[in-house]
Amino acid sequence: MPKFAANLSFMFQDIGFLERFDAAARAGFKAVEFLFPYDHPPETIAERLQRNGLSLALFNTVAGDWEGGERGLAALPGREQEFRDGVDLAIRYATAAKCPLLHTMAGLWPQGPDEHGRDQAEGECVYVDNLRWAADRAAAAGLTAVIEPINTRDIPGYFLNFTGQAMSIIERVGRANLKLQLDLYHVQVMEGDLATKIRGLAGHYPHVQIAGTPGRHEPDIGEINYPYLFDLFDEIGFAGWIGCEYRPRGDTVAGLGWAKRYGIG
Repeated sequence: MPKFAANLSFMFQDIGFLERFDAAARAGFKAVEFLFPYDHPPETIAERLQRNGLSLALFNTVAGDWEGGERGLAALPGREQEFRDGVDLAIRYATAAKCPLLHTMAGLWPQGPDEHGRDQAEGECVYVDNLRWAADRAAAAGLTAVIEPINTRDIPGYFLNFTGQAMSIIERVGRANLKLQLDLYHVQVMEGDLATKIRGLAGHYPHVQIAGTPGRHEPDIGEINYPYLFDLFDEIGFAGWIGCEYRPRGDTVAGLGWAKRYGIG
């Protein structure tokens, strides 16, 4: 049976962030994920998890000026030290919270050269070097780093958009603890053919995320047949968490009808 993690940056938006841990546990979730924990001390995050018997599946390393529109630093020339400081901070949180995975966001890249005349190939070199550094740093702490292709509709200009592109980067980096984060919502928008991707990439992704497409609402709304895909994950022996990174159309708990067969809601 698949294991689901509530994404606290998307779900339970009617209450404060720390109270969302309690709400997720009451709804039957055994794990959570979120974008960023950095507004709260690591010990506070760890305490909320322990109090509710929750695992922390995943969160992002520092992604730059999020409110100002930045979406990661790993592929941005000139931001290397900021990226690496952010990785070290994320490792502190992950260690305190016993979180095994860190998502390192690539960042935005304009079409053509950037404002300094650098082309995307130069950004890719920076990306690879930063990911090697991050993977080595994570390995020393017993952690795995992941990269996630993100669709160009939700985040125009994001550096990493396709699973094939991500696998090529992972191969170049050459670190056993750098893996793929498989977000089926983004893959459906950019590529489709989800069942084939799930089978073909098996073993390369320790974490999956879901949302209905289009709209990014509950997974029982839209064009994806998620019950079929959940059965497929069971068939291939996927044992990781499936993160519910979707925007509920209304009340979060009221929208969990799709999850009742899995013991949630």
